[in-house]
Parts: sequence; C-alpha cells; structure tokens
Amino acid sequence: MMMDSSSFVAADSSRCTGCRACEVACFAAHNGGLGYTVGTVGVPVTARLYLTRVGNLCMPVQCRHCENSPCLNSCTAGAIRREEGSIVIEEAACIGCKNCMMACPFGAIELVPVYREGRRIMQQGGGEQRKTAHKCDLCIKNDGQACIEACPNQALVLVNPKEDLKEKRRQAAMALALTKGV
Repeated sequence: MMMDSSSFVAADSSRCTGCRACEVACFAAHNGGLGYTVGTVGVPVTARLYLTRVGNLCMPVQCRHCENSPCLNSCTAGAIRREEGSIVIEEAACIGCKNCMMACPFGAIELVPVYREGRRIMQQGGGEQRKTAHKCDLCIKNDGQACIEACPNQALVLVNPKEDLKEKRRQAAMALALTKGV
C-alpha cells in the first residue's frame, strides 16, 4: 500500500500474540540493521512502538501521525516536524520537556535514554542521563515498515485513511445498487 500524508500502522488485537517481534524489528531497523543476536546488544532495546497488555488482549500502540499533530503543536523546541507524511522527532533538538508526551492522545511517545556507540549520554553539566522523545516514524529512512514485515501473525497493517474511505464508499455503493436491483 502507498504511504501518504495520513498513513499510520494499526494493530488487530485478535491476531497479536505479544511475541514482541515487532519491537525487536523496530529496534534493529533504527539501530544499524539486523546484525544483533542475543548477548550482542550493548544498549537497552527501545522500540518506537509499545506493546501493551490488558487482560488477555495484547497489541502494539504506535503513533497515528495525526493531521493536527498535537505533539508537533506542543513542541516548544521545534524538534518535531512533518516529513514525507510522517511526524518525526529530531532527537538532537529535543530538550526532554515532555510536552509531546502529555499532548499525545494515544500515549505513543516516551522519553528514552540517549546512547551513542553503546555509551550513555549525560545531560550538559553531568548529573542525569540525557533523554529524548521517541516514537514511531513509519520507518521513514527504511524500505517499508519493519514492524509490519516482522509480525508472524499479520496483526499489523499500514492504513491509508483516504484509500480506506474510498473502499468503504465503493462497498456502500455496491450494497445500495444490490438493494435497488441495479
């Protein structure tokens, strides 16, 4: 499916088993590829989606790349922008103020520690480790969405609301035509 300015990844909770393949694929796609094996990852595995369990239900929560983008509108540092139909965070510009976290209606943004070459990056002046906002960017720098490709149960799909609406209208027209005997 083509990605346009309103596309996002959606999950089907009836298919998700909580295997976390999507999280591992996301981490690998954003951290230098699939060269990782058990015991070789020198930094915490931080995916840009968040597997959530509620009772027996399990599914990843991801950024919806909203048209009105509350996160973008709340970012006082100018670290969030729209790029090729995706809402992306320029982590180097992020000041860790948490405005975007608070503004996101889906809980799809989290502050995560910053690592460079396996080493923790500290705040200027020492003290605490530097943290920046982190969220799904639709794998804008990759070919395709790593989470979708990795899911063994096809629980994730790239949704294009414009195409979805067009298909629903086509189906409605066909249903109306059948009831009218056309």
